Amino acid sequence: MKKKELIFIAVILLLAVLLWGGMQITKNRSSATIRITVDGKEYGIYSLNKDQTIHIGDTNVCEIKNGLATMTDASCPDHLCMYQGSIGEKGGLIVCLPNKVVIEGVKAVSSDQASDGVDTVS
Repeated sequence: MKKKELIFIAVILLLAVLLWGGMQITKNRSSATIRITVDGKEYGIYSLNKDQTIHIGDTNVCEIKNGLATMTDASCPDHLCMYQGSIGEKGGLIVCLPNKVVIEGVKAVSSDQASDGVDTVS
């Protein structure tokens, strides 16, 4: 091989490594969110990137930690929603039927819709 060919191959490999690294960084900064609805009405949309505790009215408490959302407290008699496990960027549902609370994992939302707080609907 000639020197020019080796330089060309090295540049292509360097570009491939840089693109791969950029994709990994972007992947780690996912815009995954959860959407909480109460009685069929949107209560809010929350980012999974920020650890926080969300008090859903006077009935339920949802905790977001390390990119996963779980129901940590509920006023319902059976507490089944607390045993449904965590949901994250791959989606999923947590449902509290007595309190009519649904927490839905949303895979990807544009940065305009995702927030670190709550976007309530009147």
